[in-house]
This record gives sequence, C-alpha cells and structure tokens, in this order.
Amino acid sequence: MSAAQSQTTLESKLGALQCHFTWDLDPSRSKLFRLRDMLEDIGKEEGNSWLGHIYNLQGYIHYQLGFTEDALHFFSRAAEAFRQIRNTGSDEGPWLVVNYGNLAWLHHQLGGQADSQSYLSKVDTLLKEYPSPSEDELHPEIYAEKAWTLVKFGRDKTLLAADYFQRAIRMQPDMVEWHTSHVIVLENVYRHSDKPMEEDILEEDIMEKMKIARENDPDNLYLAALYLKACAKKGIKIEDEARELAKRVLRKPLGRYSGIRPLLMLYRLFLSMDEAVDLAEKALERQPDERHLKWCAANCYKWRIYSHKKNPLEPRRIGRAISLHEEVISLYPDSSLKVKIALANIHAQLYHGQAEADQIYQDLLESDLEPAGRQRLYNFYANHLFFIRKESYKSIKYHMMAVEIPHQSPCRNGSIIALERIKERRRHPMCGEIEECLANLEE
Repeated sequence: MSAAQSQTTLESKLGALQCHFTWDLDPSRSKLFRLRDMLEDIGKEEGNSWLGHIYNLQGYIHYQLGFTEDALHFFSRAAEAFRQIRNTGSDEGPWLVVNYGNLAWLHHQLGGQADSQSYLSKVDTLLKEYPSPSEDELHPEIYAEKAWTLVKFGRDKTLLAADYFQRAIRMQPDMVEWHTSHVIVLENVYRHSDKPMEEDILEEDIMEKMKIARENDPDNLYLAALYLKACAKKGIKIEDEARELAKRVLRKPLGRYSGIRPLLMLYRLFLSMDEAVDLAEKALERQPDERHLKWCAANCYKWRIYSHKKNPLEPRRIGRAISLHEEVISLYPDSSLKVKIALANIHAQLYHGQAEADQIYQDLLESDLEPAGRQRLYNFYANHLFFIRKESYKSIKYHMMAVEIPHQSPCRNGSIIALERIKERRRHPMCGEIEECLANLEE
C-alpha cells in the first residue's frame, strides 16, 4: 500500500470512530471558553461518576482552543479516572472506547501516525471484546458519554441526548447515574419546550420519573433541588424541605453540580429573593475561593435589584452586588459577557450610575464579539436605550441589528417582539423601516 493509500485508510478509520472529534459538536470559540470554565468549576471530588467524561471533554475543548499539551494531559487523566471509577479489576473496558478514539484523533492531528494507529487498534480490540448488547446500536457506554456530552452543546441537542440516554439505559439498566442524568435532561427539555399543549402530559410524566430517580439516587442533591422546584411550580408547599435541603447542600463540597445552583433558583422563585442572597452568601462563607459561588451570589443580587425596584437594597449591599460582579468578570475573563451586561444594567438602575452603565456598553460595542454574543449585546443595549436613556430611535436601530444576525436565540426573539409591538401601534416614524426589517426575516 502506498503512503497516500495508507493515509486515506487511516483517515477513513478515524472518521468512523465514536468520539468527540466525530460528533459534529462544532462549537464557537466563545462557547469553548464557556465550556472550559464550566468544566473547571465541576467538583472533581472522589466518587464523581462522570469524572472520566469531564476530562475527555476538557481534552477536546483544550485541543480546539489550541492547547495541545493540555489536551493530551486531560485525555490521559480521563483514562485513569475511568479505570479508578469502574473498579472492575481490569484496566480495559468499553468505557475507554471514546477516550482511545480521542487519543487516536489527537495523535493524528499532531502528526504521530504510529501512535494514532496504535489507539485505533485498541479501539478495535475493545469493540470485539465488549460488543454492544444490541447488534444494530452502539455500546451503552458510548451512548451514555455521547448523551452527557451533547447536553453541553445547546438546547437543539438535548432531545437527541435524552434519546441516547434512554438507549443506554434500555441495554444497561443498572447504572443509577444514567437514570438520574436522563431525568435531568428531560426536565431541561420540558423547561425550554415551546409546545404548551403537551405540557400537562409531559409534566406528570417527568415528575414521576424525577420522583423515582430521586428515590434511587438519594445523595444527588442537584436532582433533589430540581424535584422541589417542580413541586413548587405545581403549587405544593416546599419551604421546609427547601431549607432542609439547603443545610444538606452546604455540608458538602460546593462544586457546580452540588445542587447549589438549582437550589438558589428555587429560593429566588418560590421563597424570597433576600433568602436566596443570604443562602448564596452562606455558601461563599463555606468556600470563599470557589469562583462559581461568587457568580451565583452575583446573580442573586442581580435578580434582587431587578425585581424590587420599589424596595431597593441598602447602599452597602448594592456595593456588594457591584463588587461581586466586578470580581466575577476578573475570574472569567474569556466568558463573562453576560456578567458585564448585568453589571451595566445594575449601574443603570442606580440614579448615579448612568455614566458607568454607558461606559460598559460602549466598551462592549467596541469589543470583538462572535455573532451570538453581539446579538445578545445589541438586544440588551436596545432595551437600555429605550427604558433608561429614552432614546427610541437608537433603540429600534439596535433591535433591528440584533434580529438581522442569523442566530436563533431568546435575545433575537425578544428583539423581534419589541419591533412587532412598535409596528402594531403605527405611531413611530420608523414603522416603515421596521416593517421592511421584519419582512426580510421571512424571506
């Protein structure tokens, strides 16, 4: 076989692998930075059943960002984590198929064709030794990792992730963490559903699944918080249970999936904003160096300021809100656009903060943002111009600029709704331009 034929054969085999490099994840650079930061915030404590998957995804993200040595480091850690977590007495197993596929791809991209071929051979060996229980489907370990990964890449992939978890569970029903993750994905799908006619059926089905998963995985406090939030949404009193759950959460390491995030949302929506702020501060007292807890606290202060304009925070707590946002921005330099916009809006709520708000927005408008980030910025800036600056002409222009970016998002939808409302009133001199803008979207 010639060198060219050998290369073609190798690339064909790589393309047929099941791994992060072949799953059409296609993230933007800003998305990669957000995922990198999110994964760093997940607790790596002993017993985390998803640790191998976390390291695998970290390896892929670091490669995509151009940090090849870090990528190799994380892929190696993933292999070791799988061996420790599975604890089967064997160093090999089907859970390593994705990891070895990633390593085959990485070495190929780095020019190490011999190492790449070696990992391809290891994948072949594993697939022969551990065939899928279903002849026409992937091994359940592959489905589970693929599902866990896809959830991180946007709402459009969550339905597919739910299907993959279901397939994995059907073939290997004894994996408690798969059941729990499947239910969490279903809750996510339901929460962002735009089909209200199905809500009653879906809600009852998901509630029952959550209840069963909670009974089988009682130590998963993230799931417990989601379940209480679902109960509260149905009008069930959950205050005492929520406060008891808060005590349990605070006694454990407060990683991103410790349960603190959905618990704070539960407090914010169904108890009180002030209690949510106090709980976030208690979490920070327990682990003051956890940067994602500072983000949680900043977020709670933000919602407290937004929702109680007639009952403002005392100056000391407003100062705390601002300083937390500034600290979070410094801790997440590559993924803090939302926090910068939130800080601008907090300043805008204060009678003496208009100049600071305008300066933050001006700096962001002059920065280099990808389309999705620029669309978010235009939408929020348009609202700032309309509600705070009272500049309707300029606000409309930025809403139009937001909708003209071909990226589907809640921000784009918000700008479309704002423009449609202005058009329907037929009073604004820019109605003609608005009609033309909206008509172009339908073409």
